[in-house]
Amino acid sequence: MRTLVKTFAAAALIAVSTFAMAAEGPGSKSAKANFNLSTADFALEHYVAVTTEGESAGVEQLFAADFSQKIQSSNAQNLSREAVVKSLKRQKGEKLNCEVKTQVLEESADYRIAKVTLKFEGFTKTDLVTLEREGSCWKVSKSINSYK
Repeated sequence: MRTLVKTFAAAALIAVSTFAMAAEGPGSKSAKANFNLSTADFALEHYVAVTTEGESAGVEQLFAADFSQKIQSSNAQNLSREAVVKSLKRQKGEKLNCEVKTQVLEESADYRIAKVTLKFEGFTKTDLVTLEREGSCWKVSKSINSYK
């Protein structure tokens, strides 16, 4: 009798979870995840999580349509929004082994420039991040990276 009850309970649980996943649709959690980007602080915090902690949800929402990234090194590179988003999505779940420090350099009601310093063993990456208000949300519009 106990086995029969357990079997029915397991079947019911499987059926309920299957219907719940079907109602959501494939990939709807990550695609439709809304992040609170109502302040520059929240947007900057999410940017740091995306770039250093492997957070991939909300990446599309974080970057402005005209976002660009410039990497200053011996072979300077300019990356488009699409290239950066694709790269960050590939890094899902990968946490960087570094010390992170953020500092706001300049801010106004609709604009903020922050310096994000990632100190690794052997080198330091400095990321100057420009955030702009777009309607009621803050978006990352530019990133300039340099290495020491």
